[in-house]
Amino acid sequence: MLLDKARKPGAHSRGDVTCPYCFAVVALQRVEFRCRGQVGRRPGCPPELDQALADYMGSPAGASLPPVFAADGRKSRAECPDCGQATGNRVCPECHNPLPSAYCDSPGRIVALVGAKNAGKSTYIAVLLHELMNRVGTELDASLVACDDRTIERYKRDFARPLLEERRLLPTTTSAATSPREPLVYLLSRSRPAGRLSKVRGRAARDRTDSLALVLFDTAGEDLRSREVRDLHLRYLEAADAIIFLVDPLELPGARSEVADGTPPTMADDPDSEPINIIARVTEALRQRAGTKPGDPLKVPVAVALTKIDALRPELLRQSALHRTRGGEGVLDLDDREAVDEQVRAMLHDWQSGKLDLYLRQQYAEYALFGLSALGGVPHDGRVGTGGVRPYRAEDPLLWLLYRFGMLDGVRPQRDGG
Repeated sequence: MLLDKARKPGAHSRGDVTCPYCFAVVALQRVEFRCRGQVGRRPGCPPELDQALADYMGSPAGASLPPVFAADGRKSRAECPDCGQATGNRVCPECHNPLPSAYCDSPGRIVALVGAKNAGKSTYIAVLLHELMNRVGTELDASLVACDDRTIERYKRDFARPLLEERRLLPTTTSAATSPREPLVYLLSRSRPAGRLSKVRGRAARDRTDSLALVLFDTAGEDLRSREVRDLHLRYLEAADAIIFLVDPLELPGARSEVADGTPPTMADDPDSEPINIIARVTEALRQRAGTKPGDPLKVPVAVALTKIDALRPELLRQSALHRTRGGEGVLDLDDREAVDEQVRAMLHDWQSGKLDLYLRQQYAEYALFGLSALGGVPHDGRVGTGGVRPYRAEDPLLWLLYRFGMLDGVRPQRDGG
């Protein structure tokens, strides 16, 4: 097979770090530390109310912790000036949320997730994270670690337990205006061999570890219109190094005739929730924040994925690139990637939804199209189908982004006669 090198994304300043919680961009030396506190019989600072953290969470509950102090955040450890204990617990100087060492020490990247009300965002989040923790993570030699205890608890309570254990469909996301939410924040780290011939001062070079901050908001469609909650979402999008848009094909008028028998269509009753309007709203917000001219394409790479392709008629996909199972070699098959992209583009135009493809081409310097199914089958009566959760190509958008970030190699398998 022929190896292709990924194109380099926009450069990150090595001296800055973007907080994956409040999205403040701070110089690395300004990153602060939290005292370890009293551990067993060891002396340490007692817990106290952390007002900055309480303000971020909107409540003092859970914000009583050992104090935060200033030190050189470029170093992995610092001594608390009050108790003298060394600590490696670095925090954002603005919101006082934890910043893992791997995130501070390597150029972590933020991936944003956006979708309309019926696009299946919550289900996709649950399945994607589960795949990265298990099958896909093993394939990529990658680890996925939650960056805080709140993320661990919320994923188990709101995503994994109901969907994967109890096989209940997740409820439609309510607006953050009435039910404030925090992002799920994970660090995806991948080890890559330095190469057998690589030497550093006569010694074999160590494997390289790349990281990506996966920051996921379970965002309701109306949140992108609500002034009360829009600011945080826009800061989230502005800080993103890439965006994944989820599109329910059943929301596209031309796809109605392609729905498999027994699948009720879920057309939105709100024109503002139609996929192209959601994408346009995000795009205009990004332009206003970035100050780009209307004719200049945005540089942030965008993955646009049709969800629920299992609901389409089987014969529609039987002869298509989407019918092939992706290989599991820990690389991106570029021939397969291009075939899927062209297949989804053709489907959009067949469904009289080519304006979505045209709009993306006009607005973004780089975008890619995908088709996936988080569940792998049509649910019934509020529950997952009898076969359980069987995701199909759910990881494809993220694999493309890992390739785009230089964290995954791309290959073109040599065909017969090639």
